[in-house]
Amino acid sequence: MRIPVPPPAPPASERTAIVPKPVPPPAGDQAPREPRNGRPVTRVEQPATPPRGPEATRSREAAADAAWSRWEAAADDDDSPAKDKPEPAAAEEHAKPERVGTAEEPERRKRPLALVGALVAVLVLVAGGVTSWQLGWFDTAPVPTTAAPQPPAPVSLAVKGIGTEGPVPSASGVAAALRGPAGNPDLGTLTGTVVDPGTGQALWKQGDTTPLTPASTVKILVAAASLLALDHTSQLSTKVVQGTQPGTVVLVGGGDPTLSSFPADRSTVYPGAATLDDLASQVTANGPVTQVLYDTSRYQGDGMAPGWDPGDVPGGYVSPIGPLMLDGGRQDPTAYDTPRTGTPAATTAQALASRVGAASTAPGTAPAGAKVLGEVKSAPVDQLVENLMQISDNVLAETMAREVAIAKGLPPTFEGAVQAVRAVLTENGFDLTGAEVVDASGLSKNDKVPARLLTDVLAAAAKPDASDPKTAKLRPLLTALPVAGGSGTLAGRYGELAGKGWVRAKTGTLTSVNSLAGVVVDNDGRVLVFAFMSISGEDPRTKVRPGLDALATALRGCGCT
Repeated sequence: MRIPVPPPAPPASERTAIVPKPVPPPAGDQAPREPRNGRPVTRVEQPATPPRGPEATRSREAAADAAWSRWEAAADDDDSPAKDKPEPAAAEEHAKPERVGTAEEPERRKRPLALVGALVAVLVLVAGGVTSWQLGWFDTAPVPTTAAPQPPAPVSLAVKGIGTEGPVPSASGVAAALRGPAGNPDLGTLTGTVVDPGTGQALWKQGDTTPLTPASTVKILVAAASLLALDHTSQLSTKVVQGTQPGTVVLVGGGDPTLSSFPADRSTVYPGAATLDDLASQVTANGPVTQVLYDTSRYQGDGMAPGWDPGDVPGGYVSPIGPLMLDGGRQDPTAYDTPRTGTPAATTAQALASRVGAASTAPGTAPAGAKVLGEVKSAPVDQLVENLMQISDNVLAETMAREVAIAKGLPPTFEGAVQAVRAVLTENGFDLTGAEVVDASGLSKNDKVPARLLTDVLAAAAKPDASDPKTAKLRPLLTALPVAGGSGTLAGRYGELAGKGWVRAKTGTLTSVNSLAGVVVDNDGRVLVFAFMSISGEDPRTKVRPGLDALATALRGCGCT
């Protein structure tokens, strides 16, 4: 039998002052309450008010002596069955001890014990840590359970150019591929040619020397002449110079039709365009303005070419050509075909006057050597060429042709521009036999061009070897061509045809006239150049253009050896 050793009994004056609350037993005639939710309900009576003064002190001491005696008796009877021992839960249920006396007395006794216990716990932790360190428990690094990731696979990024390594297509193979689509009756009168620029061989031709109305495919000739005659990095300038009278300025047109009426943070159909707001802010920084004169002397002659329909101006296809205009004369700078102004120079001058606070505008001439008050510049020439080809912009095409005329020392008129384009192409070895044009945009039905001339120019641009200076200058012509199903005037065409994404071509459309000229990569990886021209009264949207697209798609699917 284990006999517990009790601590020495403290004097009565220092024993804990906790007195259990006496609970009288329930009255004999009072039955125990029914349980709620399966739990017995115990009735706890509130204790009477404890005695105070000397009597309270004697009661506390007597209670403490009684508790000490019970603890000693329990220690002597340690081996007695559990059922004979008092049940703490029951005792606690009937009476909870109530703390009496001041709170400082137990606090003084408990604080030293708490400090000693905390100190012992810290010493144990420190000793355990030192022992672990001495035994080297912390020396071993954790062993990873997951294998290290494999190094990334090597990747080599490169743009592979189209070469001449693929099988050389044959004329018979190309003829077989085009036999079906070329026989489409919806195409009416069809001429065309297909050329391998790698060899210079014509693989297919049908009326290739017969001049037909090219419509906007004539822009291929204008773009080529611009790239051959002009510095690709040059820009078109719009200036404001000081007039002869105080408060008068002169707006000088420099041939840039892309000048934007929008703020710099808003886009128009001309990417990278200079803004009239920028020009106006430069002018106002030099002092007040009372009148704006506008000088259009850079270009000469009529603004409308022979064969143009006057309804094309309100119809949104063109504005009278001049060296000074905003947004190509458009009412809506974000739309390709939107009503145009018939007075582009005057409209531009009025827009500047409203920005600088001038009261009036009028035609005028800039004084020689006048002080420049402001100047803005267009995008570079190669970007202007790409823009005119992508959206088939008639105004920009006519402007570029006039700039070629100025570069060649010819009059900047419709006639001079046409002569300049012919001169530049002839100087670079192109045969213009059968070509007769009166404008640079292709709006006139008086224009006539053979399909062979279109493919000659495109083949020169697409030669595999760019060591020829002519080919190097013409390279931007290929990237300027719209992508089938992807950009420009071909964005909405080709649908699910296999030529989608592989054909790049310039479109041409007038009443009963449809044409398509460009390049395509065939299934063997070779570049083919083509031009197809149709005169047909059938519906251009549902029959003629899809027929031309089918011809180019047949070349894409051609492994024509």
